[in-house]
Amino acid sequence: MNQTSLPWSSPDFQRDGVTLLRELVAIPSLSGQEVGAVVRLVAWMAAHGFAAHRDEVGNAVGILDGGPTPDGHPAQEIVLLGHIDTVPGFPPVEVRHGKLYGRGAVDAKGPLAAFAVAAATVGPQPGWRIVVVGAVEEEAATSKGARHIVGQHTPALAVIGEPTGWGRVALGYKGRLLADVTMQRTMSHTAGPAASAPELTVGYWQRVSARLAELNAGRERVWDQVQATLRGFDSTDDGLLETAHLRLGFRLPLDVGPDELKRLLRSLDGNGVLAFHGEELAYRSEKNTPLVRAFLAAIRGQGGAPGFVVKTGTSDMNVVGPIWRCPILAYGPGDSSLDHTPEEHVEIAEWERGVAVLADALQRLTAG
Repeated sequence: MNQTSLPWSSPDFQRDGVTLLRELVAIPSLSGQEVGAVVRLVAWMAAHGFAAHRDEVGNAVGILDGGPTPDGHPAQEIVLLGHIDTVPGFPPVEVRHGKLYGRGAVDAKGPLAAFAVAAATVGPQPGWRIVVVGAVEEEAATSKGARHIVGQHTPALAVIGEPTGWGRVALGYKGRLLADVTMQRTMSHTAGPAASAPELTVGYWQRVSARLAELNAGRERVWDQVQATLRGFDSTDDGLLETAHLRLGFRLPLDVGPDELKRLLRSLDGNGVLAFHGEELAYRSEKNTPLVRAFLAAIRGQGGAPGFVVKTGTSDMNVVGPIWRCPILAYGPGDSSLDHTPEEHVEIAEWERGVAVLADALQRLTAG
């Protein structure tokens, strides 16, 4: 089947695909509240040839099973793992100047809708099982959907749905550690010499920042640094006891894991209480694989000059990559600098080009 004969080249199919994108973006789907969007995606996939269902944890799952190879070998799997949940905030959903605005248009209903449409375009292929997953709770530290899926499939190839721009693929994501810090002290007069709980907490943050500056010395690329963010700060007192809380987030390079950073943070805590969560190891995939080569060829086929990127955030690649240990990359139309912003939007023409790249790559991977 050549590119011009694919269903995606039909204007009716293109309109159908864009309609799916708009409908998914229009359905609110905060982490833990994804049912409406999942039901819509499952229905669309079922109407376009997939065996589709909502699984035990709430993921949307669609399967195109081409059966064994012509000579009887079992089918291999390609898993296209996107996420259907979003962060809070629901800017108006509208199309302006060829751009679709709305929460999730970039991160990451846009890439997920492109997965479903591209897979439907290619259809079942002998010797292959194409699995599209709209995972729940990726934007939460739980990654509930991916943690369930990782035990359900053993793919030969995997693609993660994240915005990379239509002409690039992502090969890695940094790790993560979240820390809640609590400092307490008995109340004393504010004119006295004792540091207040808020001052103790701010002092801790300053020590952490200074230590990480030392650790990052000589690490020129952000990808190689430990990045720290102060996510929240508050304090209270009941007249007897004063309490202050810090919420910290850390992005980790390949050579610094959560356990190592925990030890560093505990060494600086000054009798504070630390609680950790959201732990993920950094992950980077191989560049020279049939999966990468298929995407590079598909991008060139659309007139692009393909590029590679590694991301400073995390994705479901961090969850599934170390377990599946198969060729893996992230791909999706959209500008990641718009993630989580009030102006989140995707250019419809770029999204359509991303669908074409995905369909071409799937064709190349399943041919023969």
